[in-house]
Amino acid sequence: MRLSPLALVPLAAALALAGCHKPEPARPAQAQAARSVTVVRLEPRAMTGSLTASGDLLPREEAAVMPEVTGYRVQRVLADVGDYVRAGQTLVQLDPTLLQAQLAQAQAQAAQAEDQARRVAGLDNQGVLPQEQIAQRRFQAEVARANLRDLQARMRKMSVVAPVSGLVLERTVRPGDLSAGGATPWFRLAREGQVELAAQVSQDDLARIRPGQRAMVTMPNGATAPGTVRIVSPQIDPQTKLGVVRVTLPVRGDIRSGGFARAVFDDVGRATPALPESAIRYDANGASVMVVGADNRVRRVPVQTGARGAGLVEILRGPPQGAQVVQNAAAFLLDGDLVRPTLAGAAQPAAPARAAAVPNAGARQ
Repeated sequence: MRLSPLALVPLAAALALAGCHKPEPARPAQAQAARSVTVVRLEPRAMTGSLTASGDLLPREEAAVMPEVTGYRVQRVLADVGDYVRAGQTLVQLDPTLLQAQLAQAQAQAAQAEDQARRVAGLDNQGVLPQEQIAQRRFQAEVARANLRDLQARMRKMSVVAPVSGLVLERTVRPGDLSAGGATPWFRLAREGQVELAAQVSQDDLARIRPGQRAMVTMPNGATAPGTVRIVSPQIDPQTKLGVVRVTLPVRGDIRSGGFARAVFDDVGRATPALPESAIRYDANGASVMVVGADNRVRRVPVQTGARGAGLVEILRGPPQGAQVVQNAAAFLLDGDLVRPTLAGAAQPAAPARAAAVPNAGARQ
């Protein structure tokens, strides 16, 4: 059946419209499978407060007080445990009765010897007295003076005084005791009342601490005190493999010698390769991270972790510095997965603005 020319016009128009509409190309399957992930770079970061150590509270400098003369009875004890004493303050008064009698006798003997020596002054080689007698009188005067000076010094030592200013930590002397040479001091003083923490630090961590570094020290009752590292031990205990760090503390009544405390060292000055804790994955094979390669595919890389602090984990061994690591280790990713990485903290790309609606030309105004 032949179609009329007028019937062919609508058919040709329909075919022309169909030819102008091109189908939308299919998107690649890989691009559709790529997941958006946030990544962080492995780079040096400050590990603030990442080092903790504990130890005993000890006097910064301890002074021992012992009598310098022996054989004298203790008359009075003028200080007790907990007292703060000043340098030169009398702590113990010894009974000077016996020494006073000896001193009076020595003064008389010295005066007599001095008088005998004066009488022979200027008689050398005059023939009035043998030269030997003249020298003997002078020698006796020197001996008498020396004996007098010794007894006078002993009299001053009847007062046992504090060698330094400080807090009395221990007292062992009582009234009536006899002063005698021995190894047990009568008093132990903490110089200036200063107590510090002797923190035990591992061999590896000792290199991270320096004199002048700050620390926050916590006592067993929860009280805290700021401290400053004074000395870092130059040696390691061969048995425990620990070194001692001495932390100076403020003079306070609640910081007592012999107690126990813990210090958190302020390690702001130390930067080390680190990642957020959320980036570390732990499984039966150990710790690992998911690294994004140049082709935007992820791969699992084992890591060795170190110190922790401020939400960061030190990476001792693993991917090279600058590597991009998936921030959320909980994300279910497998080796070879394709991702669309976005650097943490980077500005997110703005969503394309929608085109303004064009009014229908045929609508009535």
